[in-house]
Amino acid sequence: MRIVHTIPELRQALAGATKTAFVPTMGNLHEGHLSLVKLAKERGGPVVASIFVNRLQFAPHEDFDTYPRTFERDCDLLRSVGCNVVFAPNEEELYPEPQVFKVIPPPALADILEGEFRPGFFTGVCTVVLKLFNCVQPRIAVFGKKDYQQLMVVRRMAQQLALPTDIVAGDTARAEDGLALSSRNMYLSEAERAEAVQLSMTLRHVQLALRNGTAANLPALEREAMDGLRSRGWQPDYVAIRCRADLQPPTPVQREAGEPLVVLAAARLGKTRLIDNLEI
Repeated sequence: MRIVHTIPELRQALAGATKTAFVPTMGNLHEGHLSLVKLAKERGGPVVASIFVNRLQFAPHEDFDTYPRTFERDCDLLRSVGCNVVFAPNEEELYPEPQVFKVIPPPALADILEGEFRPGFFTGVCTVVLKLFNCVQPRIAVFGKKDYQQLMVVRRMAQQLALPTDIVAGDTARAEDGLALSSRNMYLSEAERAEAVQLSMTLRHVQLALRNGTAANLPALEREAMDGLRSRGWQPDYVAIRCRADLQPPTPVQREAGEPLVVLAAARLGKTRLIDNLEI
């Protein structure tokens, strides 16, 4: 496995490659990331993983400075699953001057859910992803469904800008108790970790109610789910039942027609903000 830190090094390492598969990460890797690398290996090669904590997608009050950075361990894990190239630029390499050209996604998709509670987040995501795509020039790129809205935004960007990159979705990796794997799980105390599974359990309750046809009032079901989390000491931002296609609330006509749905949630447990979702 080759580790490169500059764009010229990366382009030299990938010279002549036409089926490059790319997995962008912010490091502090876990089995979820590795499953995306394995999926990338099935779809193309060489496989490139980037490790870059992107300042543009962090608000001033968020955890950019304390976000866990575990580079040597990350490289060992990537090597163990057959990654070919690790691209690990520093900020000066990727942003040699202030990034004044930015990709601003449509508000209807990017200013709801995560975008409502993290203003500017998806502008930061789209800007760095497009820049990384220009560096790597991948044929496919793999993103996890755990960040469901991010996957949707990146996929729409690739379509709208006619990028020569297919966006592949990887399923959410979970611990044995159902908690979605996340780099931020390490912030949880032992007691919080035991409680954290309630987020996925809440989503499964909503999923079951929808599958059984017992939930006629979707806003009421969302409120019930949020109240349940609050009663256990959580601070929920949202529990939202949306159409998979555009993340908008389903209309009665869409529900009657069997429109594919997804239930998404974000909630804070102590100081740690967790997100999760389940397709229905």
